[in-house]
Amino acid sequence: MAFTLGPDARSAGYRLAAFDEIGSTNAEALARARAGDTGRLWVVSDRQTAGRGRRGNAWSTERGNLAASLLTVTAADAAAVATLGFVAGVALDAALRRAAPEVVTAIALDGAQGGGDRIALKWPNDVLLDGAKLAGILLEAERAPDGRMAVVVGIGVNVRHAPTDLPYPAASLAGLGATVDAEAVFSALSECWCEAAAAWDDGRGFPAVRARWLERASGLGGAVAVRIDGEVTRGVFETIDETGRLVVRTESGARRTITAGEVHFGAAGTART
Repeated sequence: MAFTLGPDARSAGYRLAAFDEIGSTNAEALARARAGDTGRLWVVSDRQTAGRGRRGNAWSTERGNLAASLLTVTAADAAAVATLGFVAGVALDAALRRAAPEVVTAIALDGAQGGGDRIALKWPNDVLLDGAKLAGILLEAERAPDGRMAVVVGIGVNVRHAPTDLPYPAASLAGLGATVDAEAVFSALSECWCEAAAAWDDGRGFPAVRARWLERASGLGGAVAVRIDGEVTRGVFETIDETGRLVVRTESGARRTITAGEVHFGAAGTART
């Protein structure tokens, strides 16, 4: 089976560049932006050899996983562009529910459906399955030749394999019994992106996207610890604000907004290090 766009994505003018193997889908999309590509282009592969994650970390994609990067060119300002990560989170959450419904709902002890929701969105850019990292999102942006912003939304999903050399737990869809492949996940993602991007509307619709993201947020209302340059802020994950920043009610009772940091929720958020 080959990668294909969903019918709504094709109708909306999205295009596809699929590779059997690639160094980095993000790098390829950025190169095309520098060459004048006007966007609505997906670059995808199920094998990536030189991918990258946040803070310059390497992110490999084993054969059978999904590496997908969307090039979009927008007149939105930098603050609005930064919220595209939440658009991607909402779209990917919906796509996983469509493509692999058998792993979304936990099984109760009596064997019935309805034991809980297994997928959650972790601020700022991860998708969790049973608390372990299933997918990551990386935004990269440059000024396009016409003066607008060329934004690459990179999305990596552990479909067949979960990495084992990470400092945190990781999960794969196959590891929890899903039979879906990377091509089916991508097709669903291309469809769900159309809906989420239309709601975002160049940033004007971020309040609606924010509300949907919060419905799926991991750790909301619970303990959180955020490490920033060696300093740790502890408190309660209260919400995300109108620009997507994490809002923490600190132990002193003050509200602090955080743009970036290493985040730990739950028991890890209360542990003293």
